[in-house]
Amino acid sequence: MHPHLALSAAPTPLALAARIALASSLIAGFGVSAFAQTAPASPASSETPATPSATSPQLPTVVIKARRENRVSKGATNLPMEVKDTPQSISTLDQETLRNFGTTDSNDALRYGIGLTVDEWETNRTSYSSRGFDVMLTQIDGLGMTNDWGIAESQLDTYLFEKIELIRGANGLLTGVGNASGTINYVRKRPTNKDGGEAQLTLGSYGQKRVALDYNKVLTQDGQWAGRLVVAHDDKDSYLRALGNQRTALSGIVEGQIGLNGVLTLGLSYQDSKQRSPMWGSLTLPYADGSLAEFDVSASTSQDWTYWNNRRQSVFAEYAHTLPNGWEAKLTLNHAEGKDATNLFYAYTFTGYLNNDNTGLNGWPYRSDGRSSSDIADFNLSGKFSAFGQQHDALFGLSHSKQTTKTWTYAGATFPALPAFPYAGDVFPEPAWGARTVANEGDQNLTRLYAATRLQLTDALKAIVGVNAIRLERDGTAIYGGGTNLDNETTEKASPYIGLTVDITPNALAYASYSDIFQAQDQRNINGAFLKPMKGVNAEVGVKAEWLNRKLLTTAALFTAEQRGLATVAGFDTVAQQNYYEPKDVKARGVEVEASGRVTPDTQLTAGFTAMSLKGPDGQDIYEWVPRRTLKLLADTHIAALPGLRIGAGMRWQSDVSKIKGARQDAFALVDAFAAYALTDKATLRLNVRNLFDKKHIRSVTYGAIYGAPRNGALTLEYKL
Repeated sequence: MHPHLALSAAPTPLALAARIALASSLIAGFGVSAFAQTAPASPASSETPATPSATSPQLPTVVIKARRENRVSKGATNLPMEVKDTPQSISTLDQETLRNFGTTDSNDALRYGIGLTVDEWETNRTSYSSRGFDVMLTQIDGLGMTNDWGIAESQLDTYLFEKIELIRGANGLLTGVGNASGTINYVRKRPTNKDGGEAQLTLGSYGQKRVALDYNKVLTQDGQWAGRLVVAHDDKDSYLRALGNQRTALSGIVEGQIGLNGVLTLGLSYQDSKQRSPMWGSLTLPYADGSLAEFDVSASTSQDWTYWNNRRQSVFAEYAHTLPNGWEAKLTLNHAEGKDATNLFYAYTFTGYLNNDNTGLNGWPYRSDGRSSSDIADFNLSGKFSAFGQQHDALFGLSHSKQTTKTWTYAGATFPALPAFPYAGDVFPEPAWGARTVANEGDQNLTRLYAATRLQLTDALKAIVGVNAIRLERDGTAIYGGGTNLDNETTEKASPYIGLTVDITPNALAYASYSDIFQAQDQRNINGAFLKPMKGVNAEVGVKAEWLNRKLLTTAALFTAEQRGLATVAGFDTVAQQNYYEPKDVKARGVEVEASGRVTPDTQLTAGFTAMSLKGPDGQDIYEWVPRRTLKLLADTHIAALPGLRIGAGMRWQSDVSKIKGARQDAFALVDAFAAYALTDKATLRLNVRNLFDKKHIRSVTYGAIYGAPRNGALTLEYKL
């Protein structure tokens, strides 16, 4: 395997920001002139508060303030629906949960996600899976492109986000492309109607030092314009030998009202992640007799001269315009750039086994540079219409996205035999690198026409019907030795989505949903050609109910999915030095139950259990490294005797996992805990302890093995500004 790095040069972020701002201003001006004579029927928001008359001098302020007070993410369905009314399983990691459990890294946060498995098989690359399949789609505010190979490089700083939504099952209603796993949607922190914010200081295990600031400012006296700045800097070492991480993340968003009916949002984000002595690949644990080597949790294959740096920056603009009769038009433009640089060292065996004296490893030094660029433009119309004596919701949209990638590698690699493991970080010096050449490059264009409607068939029965029509174009080259040229690839596909909900009682409903699934695949066969797109079907039925005056939501779901032609590892190409794949038909069936909300005014609870089966084309178990059962529990409460004290704990359990001719891990549970004490009305001190009982475990067996973190902690001081 080689690092998946990316893409070609693009305009600078400042130049893009200027272009987007100019384009948005023109759009806004057009919108104002076109609708200046029309009294707005409702504010430009997902939830519609009462609208004053068009002659009210306070109208412009009311519109934007109402929008901020009533923000509803549409990332789950693209329609303004509550989680309870959506015919799929949806979980939310809200800001309070992220804060209480000190989850500043996206991987740490997503480990608490119901039904989600975080497969962190390297120190800088991670795969996520749900319902047995890799999560291929990650979004920010409902927009995004598929994850290349289903792999996320580096980790996002969660302090930039209000919440993380986990939509499990097929995402045909969202994008028209994807598989049966689900979608991860990060929801940005956006401006509010109040001045103020907070500052944080954290000191933790392995020399962690972290500072963070989140501040909102109303920029005009009438409240029409507001801005929010979020910034965090984190520097820490690791339990793994010599590993170090440094990350700076920033988000700035300005939002305001244009005329009587428009809302314009401009934003930028930036994250610079630097990793010292990363692990490329994992540990080799098996001996030829099937037993496993036992090393200290700090064991690493890395060398001291290695690094893995990722930089991401993006700018976006949104313009939402209220139309007559409660409709809204929205245009979103997003541009993102990435820059990657690696100096890596991979340790592997030709046999897959260690010798009895822990020798047998060979080294592979690797250096690369990568560039990436992506652009997304999305326009949609949404609103309500009346028919057959009922009101219904509708959405129509058109989007286009483009992604380009380019990676260069350096000559000079040798493949030395290594001493017995574990070895030190200076057993092999950095090579004298030679010429830089293009290793791979490509581009992808996705055009999507989509429509969805939520029909109120009766007072109790509702239907969601949607369709996505896509045109996907891909082109590129992969140069391995003599080189492989990949022909242009064009795919057109229309995917329907059907969902039904029926109210059983005022607080409970039953639901069912069905969707075609379709996913273009980045994996290649033994000849270097892309595999054909995966196709399949996904279905889910369940019951959702609200309890305790709508403060607690429970969900029970049965799901089934069939994915035909799914890329599956078939072998290792010793010339290309990477895996090659073959298509396989895979079926998943399972059950999920979840409860989330407040069980008392002071006690919050989240609990979820998933059990499933995964069968290959021969009807036998497949993908044995995916846990078949997972259980997650989170609870926190105030202590009555000490009103300023809040305590909580989280437990994550999974069934056993293994890899044929590889490592295995028995079922295990990890417990995290926190205690937060309000020193004053503005200052709070919080202690977080992870892996409370210091359980030694292998966190991933997918590609080799890597140990999980032992017990560690952090102390955070939060101060309200």
